[in-house]
Amino acid sequence: MFEPVIGLEIHLQLKTKTKMFCSCPAHADPSTSSGLSGAAPNTNVCPICLGQPGTLPVPNAEAIRAGIRMGLALGCKVNVSSKFDRKNYFYPDLPKGYQISQYDLPIVSGGMLAVEVIGKGAVRPIARIGITRAHLEEDAAKNLHGEEGKTFVDFNRAGVPLLEMVTEPDFASPLEAKVFLHELRLIARTLGVSDADMEKGQMRCDANISLRKRREDGSVEGLMFNPKTEIKNLNSFRHVERALAFEIDRQTRMWEQDTPPAVSTTRGWNDAKGITEEQRIKESEGDYRFFPEPDIPPLDLTMIAEECARSLPELPAAKRARFVTEYCLKKDDARQLVDDPALAAFAENVFSELHAWLDALPANEGASEELQAQEKSRIGRLVSTWILTKLLGLMSERSIDIRTCKVDAENFAELIVLVATSKLNAARALEVLAIMLESGADPSHVMEDRKLGAMEDTEALADAIDRIMVQHVAEVARYKAGETQLLGFLIGQVVRATEGAADAKTVKNLLSVKLG
Repeated sequence: MFEPVIGLEIHLQLKTKTKMFCSCPAHADPSTSSGLSGAAPNTNVCPICLGQPGTLPVPNAEAIRAGIRMGLALGCKVNVSSKFDRKNYFYPDLPKGYQISQYDLPIVSGGMLAVEVIGKGAVRPIARIGITRAHLEEDAAKNLHGEEGKTFVDFNRAGVPLLEMVTEPDFASPLEAKVFLHELRLIARTLGVSDADMEKGQMRCDANISLRKRREDGSVEGLMFNPKTEIKNLNSFRHVERALAFEIDRQTRMWEQDTPPAVSTTRGWNDAKGITEEQRIKESEGDYRFFPEPDIPPLDLTMIAEECARSLPELPAAKRARFVTEYCLKKDDARQLVDDPALAAFAENVFSELHAWLDALPANEGASEELQAQEKSRIGRLVSTWILTKLLGLMSERSIDIRTCKVDAENFAELIVLVATSKLNAARALEVLAIMLESGADPSHVMEDRKLGAMEDTEALADAIDRIMVQHVAEVARYKAGETQLLGFLIGQVVRATEGAADAKTVKNLLSVKLG
């Protein structure tokens, strides 16, 4: 039996104002023009990031803070004595002939991230992935391949700050690698250190994989690692999962044919063909001839590390757990809300408004803890349903997201109160929400102006029920004969007759009494 041994190397493009070692903009306004960084080619450059002789690099303090915050979120230890090194190799996109990176004294090392693994292909419910290290470095330029075999180099990206994170070979399946990357992106967005959009190159992943035989008793302790294959520049979660799955199949066939990989190689992923393709023999550390960067003195990160530790926000895993316990949400609902930090903040503000309303209700004064818990659970279900299905559905139709939504948390909470107290039925509440999205109006005002409120005249409602029972004598007789499913049909007829003004629950109660 073969076991995959998988580790990841992730490059995270940090969201700083300037580049790693100079004052050039790291990210231009995307609305200005085209290009990877949002600017015309070779406009965000200077002698430092072009590697011209006599220039001196100065480390970006903002990038150092971002790297430390990310490391702390991954449970890493901050190496308060750190330094930069030169990684030497020649390639057209590297203007200096070397990259300023970190070798033996990275800013953080020795962490761990636990992720919950759900879905087809899950090997274990919780995967605990060791973080070997994370270090800062500068990005390379971008090669643009044109017509007639010509290649152009855009140096806008050269010098943009990167945080490279290296994991232990702890992944047991391709699915675990994908889930881990999802969580890593969410942490980066929660901290505000990167947008981590893989399709835009803000997070890039290289995957290392080899196979080894398990012993007959299933143990692997003491087994040696075999030569690994590195799959380069995977730019989507789907590509990572598919490429690793292909490599497991390919290398399994090699082992079964008694021709296992003899040396470490580098391969690329061809998504159109669904295969990896060999590129070259993988370099070793010695090939890069690392040595300390002579133009940058060693770093003392003591004060910055203490400052970053104090300002670390609540992390996604802790927030998900709190949403389940504090707001009585289902685990899946909590996960969907927390997956977008802006949506999670909106939901939290809605709950804050609603809990103030719940506490002020006279009915809750003196109510048992059990009844209060039931009401809290009911409100939690209402909020998650209305945010995740109704609100997000309407926003998707209008191509907007929560950051540009005109509905604020206070008005959304008021809408939930109107639904919870049966002053608006679900259909009319959805109509009100659509109007709120267009205008940002108060739901009570919309309800009153459009006369969308629930029917409160019980005599008029009773008359409407009587009319429906007369119009549908046959259905009433069948219901009384035992076809109780017809109750839903009769409720629907009453609601339709009142043009949606009747509350379905109230109609059900009155009908049940009249039908005996």
